[in-house]
Amino acid sequence: FLHILLELEAPPLPRICKVCQKDGVYRCPDCMHQPLFCTDCCQVMHKPNPFHRIQQWTGDFFEDSALHMSGLQLHLGHGGAPCPSASANEQETSCSPMGPGFLDNARHNVQDTAIDSLAMDEVEWEDIDNIPLHLRPPLGSKYLTIVDVTGVHFMLVRACQCVNAESYHMQLFCSKLCPSTFTRPSTMFTFAVLDDFLRDNVECGTSGRNYYNKLCWMTSSVFPHLVADRYWELLQVAWQWWVLRLLKWSGFHDKTHWLTEGDLVLFCMACPQPGINVSPAADLDQNPIRLTFQSWKYTRTLVMDGNFKAEHMHERHPDNQVWLMDGHGFMVTNPQYQEYLKATPHIMEKSTCNNHKAISQASMSWGKLNSTGVGATACAWHGYFYPHSVVDFHKGERQLNMDYSLANVLGYNMTGIKHVVCFYDINCMYMKNL
Repeated sequence: FLHILLELEAPPLPRICKVCQKDGVYRCPDCMHQPLFCTDCCQVMHKPNPFHRIQQWTGDFFEDSALHMSGLQLHLGHGGAPCPSASANEQETSCSPMGPGFLDNARHNVQDTAIDSLAMDEVEWEDIDNIPLHLRPPLGSKYLTIVDVTGVHFMLVRACQCVNAESYHMQLFCSKLCPSTFTRPSTMFTFAVLDDFLRDNVECGTSGRNYYNKLCWMTSSVFPHLVADRYWELLQVAWQWWVLRLLKWSGFHDKTHWLTEGDLVLFCMACPQPGINVSPAADLDQNPIRLTFQSWKYTRTLVMDGNFKAEHMHERHPDNQVWLMDGHGFMVTNPQYQEYLKATPHIMEKSTCNNHKAISQASMSWGKLNSTGVGATACAWHGYFYPHSVVDFHKGERQLNMDYSLANVLGYNMTGIKHVVCFYDINCMYMKNL
């Protein structure tokens, strides 16, 4: 195996392009069998795969390169072909391969840019001549920063200029590029990288910082700290992307279907839900005390509890916060919840059976925290959280907080269901005043 790995580092003999048999300059490790291409063939063969990472032959070895250095561009609209409405002069200037002096000019631009951007008194000194060229966008053209699962790329993007063309950010989105802003976008995220980040975050618990650090290492294993930092943009776009996916899965494609509370999440498929898995004409008024299968069949079983690990600090600039799905998921609608807390008095009662932490900390003050935890209600049989039932704790697990959660649960698709069984670790105190 080691012998094969060493052979793969060397160029094939003869070193010619796989397509046109000319002198081979670029090879693509992301393509099957890492074929060798000339400059023109490298552009043509990678139009369907513009985010592959390529390598360039220097005469002694293959060094990391980028497809934008071979002259590849992205054209929006027209199936990836150049827009026929674009001026001929623009097409000639933009589509011409980079001449022999490109590398020298780019190297000087890289040096100037790197010297200006690196603070020598704050970061470790770097040898400017050894910074890979593919980490710096060429100057003189409008190159966009595009983040993909293969790393961070710079690419010249040409928009459609037809009369009936969509706006620029909509053209990008139609090409599966999600812009970080809608006015003069300069950073894009592919749909693939956003889906991959969400999967890693849910399944592997990968944080946004760790995930972006991985992309930096994939872009350059030698200089990962020199890769363009788009961490905050990733977080913002990922939140928007997740909401868009929820809207798509829930069937909200236009403004004719308005969202209501908890519409963007799903509830337990096995619990009785009239109109979904139970016929609205079914007799649901069965007394569970009879202890028969039919009596328990249409009974809702709930479990309530709090989590004191889910703390949340006070926002530095709360007015700048944008609520993307306030009340449309598992969390309750914030403005209505805050009004309820202000209007509802809380009576502190001492536990008669045990010194429960949830009760003893109900009136403690937590000055630095906006939320000291969360409380929720779930299906006792299968563990599914009820939509629009998760509440924030501000002074511990108070009864009025859990009352709001339970009230929303009892109003969630309960038409005709008369019996509910509720489990709670402090039911001895909670059920006294319910």
